[in-house]
Amino acid sequence: MVNVLEVAIDTIKSLTNEEKPKPLHVGEVMACWIYLAGLEVAKVTVQAGMNTTNDTELLAMLKEDLELNNRQREQLYTFMLNEGITLPQGHEDMPPTDPNTVPLGVKLTDGVIANELSLKIVSLTIRAATANAESIRTDFGLIFLQFHAEKVILGSKLKQLMMKRGWIKIPPFFISPGSGHL
Repeated sequence: MVNVLEVAIDTIKSLTNEEKPKPLHVGEVMACWIYLAGLEVAKVTVQAGMNTTNDTELLAMLKEDLELNNRQREQLYTFMLNEGITLPQGHEDMPPTDPNTVPLGVKLTDGVIANELSLKIVSLTIRAATANAESIRTDFGLIFLQFHAEKVILGSKLKQLMMKRGWIKIPPFFISPGSGHL
């Protein structure tokens, strides 16, 4: 199957002619820093969720998110170091724990874990889209275009699981006054 994202990125790369990129602007540097800091926080909360749940489908989603975050973090580390950007301080990994040994007063429910993961994915998706939209340098924009697409795909998978399990929080429907619908 053709990966639409890869084709789009290759097409954009072929249209650009940046032999020697200009320095990043302040907004691009800040976007890198904030996105990487978000990945660092997401890493430990996902690990905590993995230590808490016994749900195999949710555990698979958490593992997929952690793997994606690790790939994005490594890509962003390399980019930032090559650009001379100071990295935000990371967090220590959470040690693996048997979910059955977590005390009930501390253990998060699967619905809470899924909604927390959803919020982190949404936050990073918005950050990536904003960084891409505000980018001047093509290489920078492509990195965040890729990050955005990857998070959207993962978020879509998570939403399906959350709907299946009844974990998704749906606001009340809006029926405009006078519309005749009840």
